[in-house]
Amino acid sequence: MTDQGFPVDEIDTSRPHPARMYDYYLGGWDNYEVDREAAQRVIDVLPDIIPAARANRDFLHRSVRFLVESGIRQIIDIGTGIPTSPNTHEMAQALAPEVRVAYIDNDPIVATHAGARLTGAGNTGFFLGDVRQPRTILDHPTIGKLIDFDEPVAVLLVAVLHFIKDEEDPAGIVATLRDALPAGSFLVLSHATADFHASSLPEVFKIYDKATATLNTRPYAEVAALFEGFDVVEPGVVQVPMWRPDGPDPEPAEVRRIGFYGGVGRKS
Repeated sequence: MTDQGFPVDEIDTSRPHPARMYDYYLGGWDNYEVDREAAQRVIDVLPDIIPAARANRDFLHRSVRFLVESGIRQIIDIGTGIPTSPNTHEMAQALAPEVRVAYIDNDPIVATHAGARLTGAGNTGFFLGDVRQPRTILDHPTIGKLIDFDEPVAVLLVAVLHFIKDEEDPAGIVATLRDALPAGSFLVLSHATADFHASSLPEVFKIYDKATATLNTRPYAEVAALFEGFDVVEPGVVQVPMWRPDGPDPEPAEVRRIGFYGGVGRKS
């Protein structure tokens, strides 16, 4: 099922969009020249953005597997971005075909791909929405059709909240979502940080200032505070390659390249 919310001819190709830039970092093709030019400028300044984006994507894969193995059968994926296989529902339903996934993004280009890539299977839905309006997301008809809030739900906020300004109250957004969840639900969250690559980031910020959403990195303490009201599962809020890696821990030199924190919390 899809409910795109507004026409796809509203796609803005005059300014780079962070989701389309992220698609470029991952080696995707669902982007425009304006996105590629901006993303390449970021890469030129901060080459580690490519392994960071890939590490963040791998974190998503591992956390979804953890959710399903923990018994979760309902997922709300907010800010899903350009579909890159394997998508959340593909990963989850490979383990448990009955898992239901609601995808939300604010970019109309995602909607143009949703039918083919996100909602071709059963138990999935997509609609256009903005994380800045969490109550609107929770009250959307697609959520009502897919998600039963009497049972545990997982909310994914992967590489989303660093596009929310402080005055837009990222902690309040998470709190609104948290308060709607029953006990046993989970939050999966990752967030860019300036704790690494500090010298390169001012130029990166300038590039994102010309995009449709600015980049707002946060230090470790502020990212960890977003899990208020959740019991953070082991190993805690860490750089994303260190969150339950498949195989041995990554080499410290490789981890230092990754400017993303991530974690998973459970509502008791």
